[in-house]
Amino acid sequence: MRSADNNSSGTLERISLAGRQVEFRLVRSRSATKLRVRVGPGGVEVFQPRDRDDESISDFLRNNTPWIVNEIERVERLRGIRRSKHHSIGHILYRGEPTPVRIEEIHRGGANRVVFDSGRLIVLRSTKSKTPPATTLESWLRKQARSEILRHLQVMTVKLKREPANVLIMGQRTKWGNCSPLRNLSFNWRLIMAPEFVLHYLVTHEAVHLAVPDHSHKFWLTVRSLSRDTERARQWLCANGHRLLIDLADVCAA
Repeated sequence: MRSADNNSSGTLERISLAGRQVEFRLVRSRSATKLRVRVGPGGVEVFQPRDRDDESISDFLRNNTPWIVNEIERVERLRGIRRSKHHSIGHILYRGEPTPVRIEEIHRGGANRVVFDSGRLIVLRSTKSKTPPATTLESWLRKQARSEILRHLQVMTVKLKREPANVLIMGQRTKWGNCSPLRNLSFNWRLIMAPEFVLHYLVTHEAVHLAVPDHSHKFWLTVRSLSRDTERARQWLCANGHRLLIDLADVCAA
């Protein structure tokens, strides 16, 4: 590791990590209590307490090589996307948290895609794509919903020793889930907007119907035994269910 430059904001250093030369700015800080590294659009910065020597910095960086290189590559990929227009549209709930939705137009071919980054949902809209951002966002949310619902459902079916015939991710406006006489389970994709304890309760509710088809006392005892947040989840849905029914076309409107 050697010094390449000096200025008031720190010293520019260079080190070899995973076969690539990585430049980083070493900032000696009086307030820092331990070594830490930050990777962002401005480059790599290492904040050093004044009582640590250069050798400990080298060891620290080499011990964190996978994370540092991964972050550098992520920043490079984002920097390589040419954006001509971007604007924040609104917010939706995502996993129970108010989450900004941002549309960014990119000059490239191919399909639109969605990135969840730093607490934001970013729809990368290709200038050559005719797919509306709302459609892209809904497709992405449906995939996230399916993944989470199946994850919770797998646990429930093992405990209940019951398997559904099919699992469907739907867009119902009046139901969060359903168990049909044919043992088909359907769930509303908008559950991915709700907190995890709400999604878990609703998956449990429909899964229990595979064993107990009615809403008898036995049914509710079984649900509550498998989902300790049943009452909390039902209260959340009563108070916030309408927030899941937001129209994505309005959210993504230019």
